[in-house]
Amino acid sequence: MSKFDFSKKYILENDFVKLSPLKKKHFEKLAKISNDENIWKYLFEKGKKKKHLTTYLQKAIHNRKIGKEYPLVIFDKKKKRIAGTTRIYDINSKWKTLKIGHTWMGKDYRGTGLNQHCKALLFHFVFEKIKMERIGFGVHEENIISVKALKKMGCQQEGILKSFLPKVDGEGRADLLLFSLLKNDWFNQAKKQLNEKLKNKHQ
Repeated sequence: MSKFDFSKKYILENDFVKLSPLKKKHFEKLAKISNDENIWKYLFEKGKKKKHLTTYLQKAIHNRKIGKEYPLVIFDKKKKRIAGTTRIYDINSKWKTLKIGHTWMGKDYRGTGLNQHCKALLFHFVFEKIKMERIGFGVHEENIISVKALKKMGCQQEGILKSFLPKVDGEGRADLLLFSLLKNDWFNQAKKQLNEKLKNKHQ
């Protein structure tokens, strides 16, 4: 497999988490955990209220149909509950690049290692299954938790889009920090380091 297929049902899973295509049947369960200000603090998309979340998720599904994005639902296999969503987007099979983002989880799942498990599955899929060369990420400069998380998973900051976003409080502008993970970095060090972190977390 070397080309991303938007029509295919990709399932990524290990003993802790399962990622599968976002469906309308997931909306109700996602609505139960989306009523949290911290989820939407840095996303600048409305989703806290059920009506806004429905619009947000419907758009994600539509974007899959037109070959723009591939939204996934995150299922916690230990708690046996839906934990949140993530997304693969800006997919360029010719240049072998894509981005991962729009990731959020309910407060009960943050800080549990679930995000690292998700990223490990996604990185393996991107570099070892569909043979991409590069994954890109964009992070609001005030989102310190996400910045630290990306660095811990082997991603490197490579640039800044200055004054790209409004600050969270709406007063002034903020930078968008650009991160990436390259195929060679994944195989040379990031894969081993991330797997060791996950192994130590569950010992």
